[in-house]
Amino acid sequence: MQYLPNIIFALALAFGIGFFVMNIRKLSRNIKLGKDIDRTDNKPERLKNMIMIALGQSKMVKRPLSGVLHIIVYVGFIIINIEVLEIIIDGLFGTHRIFKGVLGDTFYGFLIGTFEILAFLVFVAVIIFWLRRNISNIQRFLSKEMNGWPKNDGNYILYFEMVLMTLFLVMNATDVSFQQTGIGNVISQFIVPLFDGFSEETLHTIERSAWWIHILGILVFLNYLYYSKHLHILLAFPNTYFANLKPKGQFTNLESVTKEVKLMMDPDADPYAMPAEGEEEAEPEKFGASDVADLNWVQLMNSYTCTECGRCTSACPANLTGKELSPRNIMMKTRDRLEEVGRNIDANKGKFVDDGKQLLNDYITPEELWACTSCNACVEECPVNIDPLSIIIDMRRYLVMEESAAPQELNMMMTNVENNGAPWQYNQQDRLNWANEE
Repeated sequence: MQYLPNIIFALALAFGIGFFVMNIRKLSRNIKLGKDIDRTDNKPERLKNMIMIALGQSKMVKRPLSGVLHIIVYVGFIIINIEVLEIIIDGLFGTHRIFKGVLGDTFYGFLIGTFEILAFLVFVAVIIFWLRRNISNIQRFLSKEMNGWPKNDGNYILYFEMVLMTLFLVMNATDVSFQQTGIGNVISQFIVPLFDGFSEETLHTIERSAWWIHILGILVFLNYLYYSKHLHILLAFPNTYFANLKPKGQFTNLESVTKEVKLMMDPDADPYAMPAEGEEEAEPEKFGASDVADLNWVQLMNSYTCTECGRCTSACPANLTGKELSPRNIMMKTRDRLEEVGRNIDANKGKFVDDGKQLLNDYITPEELWACTSCNACVEECPVNIDPLSIIIDMRRYLVMEESAAPQELNMMMTNVENNGAPWQYNQQDRLNWANEE
């Protein structure tokens, strides 16, 4: 019975980490459903982006209040969790504050004091975030796509963080031996009076309970990430590293279209030529994208990385003028469809069975796609370099090139370009008539 708590802790740790690894494998599998794309060029620039944007939060602070609050929570989350190492060692081996003996009172006290200050700042920042999300009526948190689960998910994470920070401080405040040393208890010492009159045995029970709930809460939080928008905690780093480095507004050429054009321009090419002996005839490549498997893996990773902060939508001129388009919703719908495809694969033993659905029409409507002005405001605003525009463009390519479903105005413009060399409906010889007017 002496080692029963250690055994229970080891089992809980193994289960928590094992479940997390299982979900990460599923996440990786889903992302790899996308088409291959080479994003290994210019490694120094990519590394710089990752350090500046994901680690340094450089794009977050463009909106100072939320940016500074996010940095507090982000730094606190990383640094405070250093203590998780001590908790794991204590839990596995039955020790108590093992780092105190290893690091010495002075340095250990500095670390715990820093953790306590950060825990308090995180608690305050989270409360402000909750007020902004639920009380302040900030428009980007009130959009229709933020009803139901997205709204609740944002709040659940805030509650998680408040509870974890509270448990950490209560754990320190009720640790009698820690308080008696007077090192590192810069915040918890002010909580101690709340427990005046409690016996030492009761304080020990509270401290142990807070310790257990704290570490179990961290394991639950870790596994909740997969089901939450806070998956960006993990994916922001690869997402910024593999982001598109080309100038904004520079569209990619479809390889399938390039091949068709080259075939048309080559007088010696035989469009009906049979494949060489021993070669299989390649299946014609789809133009654009109608479902998640038609997108590339970086676009699919983008959908999982979306923080649902709404900065993209709040900067979108189409959305601001009342159009149906919301770049945030494009990413959320892409993720929802990808998750649906993943569940389909799981239910059918690793093979996708056609469910009669696709991303286009069942999730994202042509009305949303054609509302986009291609201005790149959403791409510029995203704090983790997500590119909703690339998904919109690929789906519009499918509508035009596979379904001939461009809006009438666009068809007229393209006809004019073809016939007149300009988008306007008049003869090329009449272009300069305006200069002759008095």
